[in-house]
Amino acid sequence: MNRPRNFRMYFLLGVLVITGVVLLLREHRPSFLRPGLRLSAYVSAGDGSVTVIDLVKLAAVARIAVGPGLSGMREHPMRAEVWGVSSAGGYVWVINTRVNQVSARIPVGPLPYAIDFSPDGGRLYTTSAGSDTLLAIDCQSRSVLARTRTGGEPVLAHVTPDGKSVLVLNHRDATLGIHDASTLALRSTVAIVKQPDKVTILPDNSLAFVLSRTEHRLSLVDLRRGVLVTNLELDGNPSDMLLKPDGGELYVISPDAHGVQVINTWTHEVGDYMVLGSAPTRGVLSADGSTLYVSDSAAGHVIPVDIANRRVVREPGTGKEFPITAGQSPGVMRFDPEENLLIAVNEASADVAVIRVRTNSLLTMIPVGAAPKDLAVKLF
Repeated sequence: MNRPRNFRMYFLLGVLVITGVVLLLREHRPSFLRPGLRLSAYVSAGDGSVTVIDLVKLAAVARIAVGPGLSGMREHPMRAEVWGVSSAGGYVWVINTRVNQVSARIPVGPLPYAIDFSPDGGRLYTTSAGSDTLLAIDCQSRSVLARTRTGGEPVLAHVTPDGKSVLVLNHRDATLGIHDASTLALRSTVAIVKQPDKVTILPDNSLAFVLSRTEHRLSLVDLRRGVLVTNLELDGNPSDMLLKPDGGELYVISPDAHGVQVINTWTHEVGDYMVLGSAPTRGVLSADGSTLYVSDSAAGHVIPVDIANRRVVREPGTGKEFPITAGQSPGVMRFDPEENLLIAVNEASADVAVIRVRTNSLLTMIPVGAAPKDLAVKLF
């Protein structure tokens, strides 16, 4: 008489075990793809070190001494490497992620701040703000291929999606320099907002949007004609902007305005506005463009935003808005490649928050060193 009951009990237990294993595999899928595969986050700190976090074990596994004034950290798109600059040291550095060691330091001149790779990963572009120079570096040989003069105090070099041009933001001159990516020759110079900080480009390479954190305006530049289209008025000084994958909308985050403004990139109109919190600062957008995550540096949490419905994601069953606890002063954020995890750097509490995307819940906090600033994520 007990056998059917026991069978049903064992069957249900087996289903629960299988379901649990499937969920575990989904949460940590990269670790099961093939033997030896690793998924790591790299966080720069104020003392010139980079902390390596194993995103499968959810633990810090190494600390690498790199150099003073770390900035512009990016994972290489093809190689098992993380690149960045030492602004104080005047060089580009390379970390070999397989052994967690610095494999190269390439002198580029005083005050480099940021880097960008060509679409094929063959070249790296950076600027020297102290010598008004744009440089191209061969990623294989680690040698400087070319350099050229720019406008005053270039702080950023950004490659167009087609890889044919490099856009340089000249901070002191308030200009955008459009350079040939192969020769670095200057094609045109366009006057833009004062003290430009960030640029994003439409997928068809036609328009660039330039942000300044000191002005409540956004410059639109026609890249084909090399002219300023307009300066869009914003509700407050912006801190970040993110382009929807299809290029149709631009999301501008402003702590002053306590939210996000939506810009229609086809009509060049400022449209919807979403109030999010005390001081929304940085953002990251899901690959399908459906969810925008925004860090609130004053409130100490991360806000998931439903883009289609223009509202904060709500908790299933309760209808309550869904801010996610982070740490003190969360800033830059990144997804893992599968978008299972969201990593947020907490600048004031000297740690990172690891968030499970599926449930919008905090998994753990991991110490990374004082004054963390930048973040890269690499699967290799």
